[in-house]
Amino acid sequence: MANPSLLILPGDGIGPEVMAEVRKIIDWFGAKRGLAFDVSEDLVGGCAYDAHGTPLTDATMAKAQEVDAVLLGAVGGPQYDDLDFSVKPERGLLRLRKEMDLYANLRPAQCFDALADFSSLKRDVVAGLDIMIVRELTSGVYFGEPRGIHTEGNERVGINTQRYTESEIARVARSAFELARRRGNKVCSMEKANVMESGVLWRQVVQEVHDREYPDVELSHMYADAGAMQLTRWPKQFDVIVTDNLFGDLLSDLAAMLTGSLGMLPSASLGAPMANGRPKALYEPVHGSAPDIAGQGKANPIACILSFAMALRYSFDKGDEADRLERAVETVLAQGLRTADLLGEEGAQPVSTGQMGDAIVAALDASL
Repeated sequence: MANPSLLILPGDGIGPEVMAEVRKIIDWFGAKRGLAFDVSEDLVGGCAYDAHGTPLTDATMAKAQEVDAVLLGAVGGPQYDDLDFSVKPERGLLRLRKEMDLYANLRPAQCFDALADFSSLKRDVVAGLDIMIVRELTSGVYFGEPRGIHTEGNERVGINTQRYTESEIARVARSAFELARRRGNKVCSMEKANVMESGVLWRQVVQEVHDREYPDVELSHMYADAGAMQLTRWPKQFDVIVTDNLFGDLLSDLAAMLTGSLGMLPSASLGAPMANGRPKALYEPVHGSAPDIAGQGKANPIACILSFAMALRYSFDKGDEADRLERAVETVLAQGLRTADLLGEEGAQPVSTGQMGDAIVAALDASL
């Protein structure tokens, strides 16, 4: 039986540095757990533009469509700011999402106990937090037509259209319910059904999918603005939150900062199942390319490492090994090891990007 395939796209800035630490983790699972991957590597973003004049070549796009999962670092940098919009580094990432039809964006907000004091909220509010926001990623107000800026009378008018079909809502709802069955078996759907017809349809379709296919999962509905308030009041009341593209953009960033550092946050974007039953999938850290610290060994590789843990869980059905990796990260943090973004507490032990990766490998060794 062939090994599962993984395409690595390190990208720009700190992307190659954090991805180098993920390669250590991948090698460890192959050597110590018999979990070998067929790994290939290619270019995306600014480095692809430098080499090929495009942020994503057709050949790389074809590879992404063929592999079991894609793991991406980060794209962009100030040297590309003046490029035409069509070839900016970010267009490579957007093309991957669009052509792979990655409609469900999974954004976990997990607060390790060792980092609870880094949150702006009180420790008892965030310690042990583990929620998942499922954001619809390929429709809604960011894609709806008509859109644009035009003139009416003597003034300009900006138009964006919030548009959802039943099938678009239903498929992301199914993703949320399936995730909930692996977690706390509880979903909260958020919209603005009180003022938006698209919100009324969203609530109706999510309820219908639940009643027809997932009656075992606890479902609640909440207006998105109330959801934002509740996320900052008592976030641990939630397990899985499912919402549309616009509200998901806002709520996932809000939830991200509950944990204290963007350097800790992974994400996954999932699409329809392939012939082998696995969903098309792209995994990436939430943080950007951080060109100001690139090449200095200051980057935190944990978000990218945890993105690989998500791949183990959601693409390769290796939930136990994902748990093992997440526990190793927790162990290292409990030991006081901190990259530059996490310094500030008494007794913290400063480590470089590579030292953090090595420490996580050592914790994996200790788990055997």
